[in-house]
Amino acid sequence: MNFFEDLRYTREHEWARKKGDRVVVGITDFAQHQLGDVVYVELPDVGEAVKKGESFGVVESTKAVSELFAPISGKVVEVNGPLADAPETLNADAYGKGWMIAIEPSDPKEVDALMDAKAYRALVEEQA
Repeated sequence: MNFFEDLRYTREHEWARKKGDRVVVGITDFAQHQLGDVVYVELPDVGEAVKKGESFGVVESTKAVSELFAPISGKVVEVNGPLADAPETLNADAYGKGWMIAIEPSDPKEVDALMDAKAYRALVEEQA
């Protein structure tokens, strides 16, 4: 299982990566392992507002349907459109090509309040 120092994490197993004035969001390796084979992804449209802790989409796997929760508040400025036709990318490359959305944060400090890799590793070990 991978834990990256340049990422921040949520208790719901989303990751956030600062990239310039944007924050790129996806699900963690732990989340995709728990889900199993991902078969469908529903993401918001560009321009939609997301609020920290609230649902912004859905991931469906052969095991379950899970909501996605925004790690920060802001406006969706980019969506990973290819996931619609290739949702299995989440299983193959959760931290790379499996990114989901990019958010223009309304409060950039929200990212710093998320868990760092050490805290997230402890959470995963507790839940495993």
